[in-house]
Amino acid sequence: MRDTRESRLLLVLLIAIAFALITVDIRGGEASPVDGARQAAATVFGPVENGVASAVDPVGNAIGAVRASGTRHDKIAALEKQNAELKAKLGSDDRNRSRVRQLDEMLKKSATGQYGIKAAEVIAIGAAQGFSWTVTIDAGTKDGVKRDMTVLNGDGLVGRVTTVGPETATVLLANDPDFTVGTRMESTDELGFATGQGSRPLAVQFLNGKAKVRKGDRLVTFGSSKDKPFVPGVPVGEVVRVDPSGGDLTRTVYVRPYVGFTKLDIVGIVVQAPREDPRDMVLPKKPKAPAKPKPTPTVTVTISPNGDIVDTEGNVVGNIHESPSPSPSGNATPNADNAVNEQR
Repeated sequence: MRDTRESRLLLVLLIAIAFALITVDIRGGEASPVDGARQAAATVFGPVENGVASAVDPVGNAIGAVRASGTRHDKIAALEKQNAELKAKLGSDDRNRSRVRQLDEMLKKSATGQYGIKAAEVIAIGAAQGFSWTVTIDAGTKDGVKRDMTVLNGDGLVGRVTTVGPETATVLLANDPDFTVGTRMESTDELGFATGQGSRPLAVQFLNGKAKVRKGDRLVTFGSSKDKPFVPGVPVGEVVRVDPSGGDLTRTVYVRPYVGFTKLDIVGIVVQAPREDPRDMVLPKKPKAPAKPKPTPTVTVTISPNGDIVDTEGNVVGNIHESPSPSPSGNATPNADNAVNEQR
């Protein structure tokens, strides 16, 4: 196209229309009028993203096998063979060993909380659907994934599913400014709401403006009605700063999330909520405080004019004029001078 006045006007018009659609989409939230177009885009482009990711992923098949293991009990032997081949391929590859470790930690977390999960891999990042902090995963409706499902990994809460295609889904991350989750504090059970702040810590407002909150306190998800979009007991983060209430009805604290949102790889979608609230069971164990050193006892003695050595309780423990006497074993016992020197 030639660079004419009409072409420049057309370009400006298209940009204006794009910004208008983004604004309408963000303000519309879940009731966005362009939600249908977003789902259609996920249906069309999802297989492409999934295909590209699987072409360069040496452990993609293994993750898919874990994701579908709940319905393929008749293929245990094939999976074991595949795992053996995978281990042989991994060798000393640090990245792949790290991914296997992530998968293992996530499975342990889900077992502790009794969450039924589908494992998935992050295959794309970006804001193609209008969100600023989102990722695309290689699991969709064919894997039982639905909208408003909780997403976690081996560290804690990752986010929630917002858009689902046949083979892929979009996850809104917990640090997005449009993300809010109900929280419960460990031990005290104080309730609040955590909101994402991008690369900064989560901002949490507690319902009780006088709640006692200290640096190092830990929070988990409180849970939602019918467990959507959030199941209870998923670790959220740790308090790093507490702002004074300043007379407000609520107070704001800042929480460092357990999850590193800039380095996501293996995640799990909670497709089955726990029968009972796991409470604080899924939180990592707190490190033991270092033992306090035991004080060394000191003994003070005094010497009386006649040479008696007297301890702090007034007992005579020896005399400086006494000569050492042989012990039953034939060795000389130390005299009073040596005792005084040792106790000094």
